[in-house]
Amino acid sequence: MPLVVSLIAAVSADGYISRGRGVPWDLPADREHFRACAAGKWLLLGRTTHREMLGWFTDHHPLVLSRDPAFLPAVGRRVGSVAEARALAEAAGQDELLVCGGAQVYAAAMPEADRLILTRVDERLGGGLPFPAFDEADWPVRVRRRHAGDPQHLQAFEIRIHERARTAP
Repeated sequence: MPLVVSLIAAVSADGYISRGRGVPWDLPADREHFRACAAGKWLLLGRTTHREMLGWFTDHHPLVLSRDPAFLPAVGRRVGSVAEARALAEAAGQDELLVCGGAQVYAAAMPEADRLILTRVDERLGGGLPFPAFDEADWPVRVRRRHAGDPQHLQAFEIRIHERARTAP
């Protein structure tokens, strides 16, 4: 079975993942969803996202995308490209490489992506770091789970799993 490249992100109604640092929402149900999706996976992250997640890695194998060959992550391994990350995950017999951000890593991985696991948050950030634009006609929604706002979730959100539409060769 070929390796699946999945991008996972929480995205505002106007297409942003952050105002600059960290996730701008506190959504416990989405955090639980993220942890379930990432359990035991090989993760591809940028340096800032990796730094923000230090202490979180337990059964994960983080690959940190960096152009600096001298960079040595505290946990995991540096890679110089999405293709290198993909090749390492495939060689290790993995079935999925989970791309966790940030914006530049999502943009670099989007051409190779097979699946988008997006939490669409009912809030507009008005600017910040964007998630790559994509044509929803090329990415049909396969799963949709709505979560209303409540005392623990100030914003309502919907988890959507999109899979790239493939044309026959």
